[in-house]
Amino acid sequence: MPFPLTVCQRHPRYALFLVLLLVGSFLLFSPSDTFSTSRYQHVRHTALDHTLPARIAHSEDMYGRTLDRRQAMIRKFGPNPGQVVMFPPDREPWPAYTVWDFFPPVFNCPHEVERIGALGDGGKWICGLSRIAEKPDCVVYSFGLDWDSTFEGELLQRTSHCKVYGYDFTARGFGHGVPRVLKGRTQFARLGLGAEDSHGPADEPKMWTLRSLMAANGHDHIDVLHIDIEGWEFEVLRAMVVDFAGLGSVAAAVPGVGGVAGEAVPERGALPFGQLLIEFHVWHQKFEEFLAFWEMLEGAGLRPFMSEVNLVYANYNRQSGVELAQYSFLNIRGDNVFISDKSLDPSASSDATALEAEAEGVAPGEPDMRTIRHAAAVGVLDRRRR
Repeated sequence: MPFPLTVCQRHPRYALFLVLLLVGSFLLFSPSDTFSTSRYQHVRHTALDHTLPARIAHSEDMYGRTLDRRQAMIRKFGPNPGQVVMFPPDREPWPAYTVWDFFPPVFNCPHEVERIGALGDGGKWICGLSRIAEKPDCVVYSFGLDWDSTFEGELLQRTSHCKVYGYDFTARGFGHGVPRVLKGRTQFARLGLGAEDSHGPADEPKMWTLRSLMAANGHDHIDVLHIDIEGWEFEVLRAMVVDFAGLGSVAAAVPGVGGVAGEAVPERGALPFGQLLIEFHVWHQKFEEFLAFWEMLEGAGLRPFMSEVNLVYANYNRQSGVELAQYSFLNIRGDNVFISDKSLDPSASSDATALEAEAEGVAPGEPDMRTIRHAAAVGVLDRRRR
């Protein structure tokens, strides 16, 4: 025991070397953010700020990290998107993934999340049903009806004013599940959702774009949009994003695609709905194509908060992959009821904002730092995509 002490006393440089060795080892094996104050400050601010913009900003920050992990997964199994297989065969080498693993529903809905409708094929996951429970101008569109309309039926039962507009060019109306007493708040037409309008007298089936149909109904918003159109969703949503974003091309709507370096990026519009509940049918899709499509949806402000593969289809088609999956998206752009309190009651929201600002020490008319943080988070996510 006295030997090391004696050596250090006789040779101080050994003592200095020992101290440096211990400090270096501590820094080497400690987490990279051990001395980072910003990490803890961010967590503390998030924990204290429970406002709706703060919750959305926090979810957006977490979603941004998922984009980095997606790119890492592509490099691992690709190494580029063109080499990634949608559903790898069960043989060596055996990469344990499916296409859905690249697109997890990690965005946290800032409200309650629940599955409404029948169990099994027919029910849907929705975010914040309470937000539209008493909304006077609640509007729901449902494209692609089935014999099971329990989703639409329960939504009608649990809301006071929602009107459900159902469309399908093969069905005769809503399936079972919609109570007769509530059918006065429904409307059905035999038509389909298309990428372009073709509903003249000689057209059959008659196809409508979402913009044209909303204009015909006199609607400027849709609270919940449900789409199940058997594989046509890809061309329909591409056209929809371009139509409502007003950019003129899909390439302009996809972050990092198209455009010239240094050229100003035009302002993107908001899709006219608060939530999108959709079943994807990836028959004959290549991963590179589906990735570009998904990034287009992200660029338009859609964030997945829940998913569910169609196990009924997988059971009946065991020789193919799990090619059908239901996703629920929240639209974080625009001014819909799920991301803004102003949509509930504009006048009440203004009063509440003034009172909240006064309580938080923010004078009316001054910029709210919580909103600035939310805008900054959205900007960070866009930069990551580019």
